[in-house]
Amino acid sequence: MKILDVQFVISAVRPSQYPEDALPEIALAGRSNVGKSSLINKLIMRKNLARTSSQPGKTQQLNYYRVNDMVYLVDFPGYGYAKVSKTRREQFGEMIETYLREREPLKLQLLVIDIRHEPSKDDVLMYHWLKHYEIPTCIVATKADKIPRSKWEKHIKMIKTTLEADPRDPVVLFSSETGQGREQLWDIINEAIAAHHAESAGSS
Repeated sequence: MKILDVQFVISAVRPSQYPEDALPEIALAGRSNVGKSSLINKLIMRKNLARTSSQPGKTQQLNYYRVNDMVYLVDFPGYGYAKVSKTRREQFGEMIETYLREREPLKLQLLVIDIRHEPSKDDVLMYHWLKHYEIPTCIVATKADKIPRSKWEKHIKMIKTTLEADPRDPVVLFSSETGQGREQLWDIINEAIAAHHAESAGSS
């Protein structure tokens, strides 16, 4: 995927702030510090457009990035971070569930999981939410460079088993350091964009 133009558009906290140009949206969910910002930066080949933070729980809105005027990447707040207050966590949950339940342009959800660790309860809950709302999902196992290649298969199996993953959902091994998985992930995103255009053409 050749990246020609990327713009940070808005940090939205409610539906009235979401963009209205009907471009397809690809959202990213994952626990705090799983490497979503680094993944976005590697996907769009920009060093610091998505702000990575040493302070987990920093993203507290839905951050919209428009890529090549053809798709939005939507970064969710990281979940599962203890220092965020209970009220704040509940607000995040409501904001994300409203988006998942009602957002028509959402065409694909990337569930980002650190390959080194078993998925958390929040990861499992998020995955089950996605299944409940019938949202096309791709599991992205990040930080693949942090464990030996010989252990990849074992760790992927652990992730699928813990999530009770649907075998039809693709799993991409990703490394923001080496760029591994970038082209494969773009292929999956481009399929979702193409499905969106086919839908739009069919309904017009």
